[in-house]
Amino acid sequence: MPTVIAVANQKGGVGKTTTTANLGAALARQGRRVLLIDMDPQGNLTSAVGISKAIEQTVADALLDYRAPLPTIKVENGNGQLDLAPATLALASAEAALMNKLGREQRLRDQLNRQGTAYDVVVIDTPPSLGLLTINALVAADRVLIPTEARFFSLQGLQMIEESIEEVLYLNPRLKVMGILLSKLDRRLREEKQVAEYLRERWGALVFETEIGTSSKVLEASSAGKTVFSYLGAERAAETYATLAEEVLRRGQD
Repeated sequence: MPTVIAVANQKGGVGKTTTTANLGAALARQGRRVLLIDMDPQGNLTSAVGISKAIEQTVADALLDYRAPLPTIKVENGNGQLDLAPATLALASAEAALMNKLGREQRLRDQLNRQGTAYDVVVIDTPPSLGLLTINALVAADRVLIPTEARFFSLQGLQMIEESIEEVLYLNPRLKVMGILLSKLDRRLREEKQVAEYLRERWGALVFETEIGTSSKVLEASSAGKTVFSYLGAERAAETYATLAEEVLRRGQD
């Protein structure tokens, strides 16, 4: 079975989608068979990896009907196997419909138990809320990767996701926090430098050594529907995500 990583934080704008897309691409380029799953009805991950054509089947279909397989689309990544289970706005109505379904919190886990053997790593992008979609991701996951900005108001988001993980342990006792990732970090700013230092003091080794610095090229790549590995001018960011992927693989063995 694959290592399943949920990229989660109940606060929005912390870089969950960017982390999912570029980490997945980096892992694929290092020889892992990777599946990305878009669990956000906004479909930002789907757009970020260049899937803009009409999508006939999405994650919503597989969550609502256990007989429907989890749909996958091949993502162009230069080398390595990188697939995507896409999302559209239909996922929002699917979340509401799931409330009346048996096993509603375990639908994604059940799908991965059926199809996950085709992959080495599954990385799940989640919406900025603790709704049924995020719960499905956490129940399906082995590890949680928590991106955060180095801002004082972001610390509350860390506390909230910690509390959510404690609740999910009831359904998924194997779930562990892989680490906290400093994302969109600008060490030239005093606040961000202070918060980064506080996070390392407070959570110690749980904070990733790798830091994702603020970069216009990362945002440009995402807007263009590309990962940093296939976007001209994003070579420095690509090196950082490659380093992050190596650290993720090491932590996944713990």
